[in-house]
Amino acid sequence: MVPQPFIPQALISREIELAQVRDLLQQDRDFVVTGPPGIGRRTLIRAAVQQLGSRILEIDCLRCRNSGQFLRFLADSITQVFSDPVELGYIQQWSLPQPLTLDQVLSSPARLLWPTPSGKEWPLFTGLLTLPQQLAEWLDCQVVIVFHNFPHIRSWDRQGKWESYLRQEIQSQSRVSYTLISTVAEPWMYVSHLPVISLSPLSDRELQPWLISTLGAVGLVLDADSPALDLFLSYIQGHVNDATSLAHRLWLEVRANGDMEGQRVIQAHQVQGSMLALVQDMATTFEALLLLLPLTQARVLESLALDPTESPQAQAYIKKHQLSRGGGLQGALNSLEHKGLIYGPQLGYRIALPLLDFWLKRRLT
Repeated sequence: MVPQPFIPQALISREIELAQVRDLLQQDRDFVVTGPPGIGRRTLIRAAVQQLGSRILEIDCLRCRNSGQFLRFLADSITQVFSDPVELGYIQQWSLPQPLTLDQVLSSPARLLWPTPSGKEWPLFTGLLTLPQQLAEWLDCQVVIVFHNFPHIRSWDRQGKWESYLRQEIQSQSRVSYTLISTVAEPWMYVSHLPVISLSPLSDRELQPWLISTLGAVGLVLDADSPALDLFLSYIQGHVNDATSLAHRLWLEVRANGDMEGQRVIQAHQVQGSMLALVQDMATTFEALLLLLPLTQARVLESLALDPTESPQAQAYIKKHQLSRGGGLQGALNSLEHKGLIYGPQLGYRIALPLLDFWLKRRLT
């Protein structure tokens, strides 16, 4: 696990987006936050919720393989957030006419339990979605429900019944604000007039103060007379999660090679060595990712790693990299963007995960 010094304890240069989220929550609005994995979407929402003193429930749809797991995550989020005895009393009162019970065994956290016969999940689902609204009214508080990877619900909700009901609740509940986290906004989100906040990579100027401060906290100083700082920033390309991973690896490498007492000046070759070691550790994951992609998408991803371009649809680019033409190419680009692997046309179709980008370049050259 990455030590605490390398995990940002506050937002890094997201003041405008933070103000937007805070204003939307104060208006009890529902909204969407988009961007690739690791760009800071969850941190942004949590920071706004903390400032407002709201309650936040988080459900990761990517971890839900069926309706039963979705219900379990939703129910556990409720009892974890509303765990005070008085709050559990309200939940107990609410549960009496429901087809579930609140188990408050002293040796374990309270949990909502229900029988699990097949086909009985729907009434549990519609009932559980009313509970946060009820708690918000009883306790006079705001509840924020965050659905991470919301489109993934379709992997088991093949008929769209659960998603349609969730969309309806998003529009109707007055004391609950729904936040959807996704890589890109979908057309229905715009049709529903949900505000969309898109997170782009941070600039070097925005990320540099955090990097210097974070490394300094563990006794590391990037050599001002070498390109160490510029090299580090070029590797992570404004991506917060990859920045924390590389900083952590650099610290591990220095600690493994000598005494950590006092300040250690970091040279460019040490930054490079840490980057190589980091992507080598992740090579198996990246190989598996590439193998899981359809051949057309893998080909496009490799082409963008070797030869970044703002116009992959250009005839010269298609011919040079032997890509499919027309709808096949655009479909591959759209799919890679939805998976969070590349940025779309607004940011020039470049690879969105810097560590993956670095690994691909080395693999292909």
